[in-house]
Amino acid sequence: MLTITRKLEFDAGHRIPDHKSQCRNLHGHRYTLEITLTGAVIDIEGNSDNGMIMDFSDIKSLAKEHLVDVWDHAFLVYEKDTPVRDFLASLPGHKTVVIGSIPTVENLAREAFHILKAAYKDRYGTGLHLQKLVLHETPNCWAEISAD
Repeated sequence: MLTITRKLEFDAGHRIPDHKSQCRNLHGHRYTLEITLTGAVIDIEGNSDNGMIMDFSDIKSLAKEHLVDVWDHAFLVYEKDTPVRDFLASLPGHKTVVIGSIPTVENLAREAFHILKAAYKDRYGTGLHLQKLVLHETPNCWAEISAD
């Protein structure tokens, strides 16, 4: 299987409301997102993408549109974290993204995979699909999710 991977970064805040450590406090991370795609290599003479699974700039554009620009410099808050949701709502124009699960790196990776899976699905009729997503919360801690 031939795959390609594009890496992007974004900053976001979150908290893990019931956690026993300092992670229960409001804090942020410089997240690193690795998007791995697979599919047939385009074989159309004269086509800009000839010889590619997908142009890396197109991978970046779609990831930014559907996920990175939405989450970058936002606070990712659990829908049931009422005190923080109320606080963030009191800040005019604050960039808040409400998610349906506690924003651990595992849950964020799962949410990101779901969002990006739809964005890349069979874009060119070549079987293109999101094979794997890796989300680094720190340089030493990350979650991986794959289509398998």
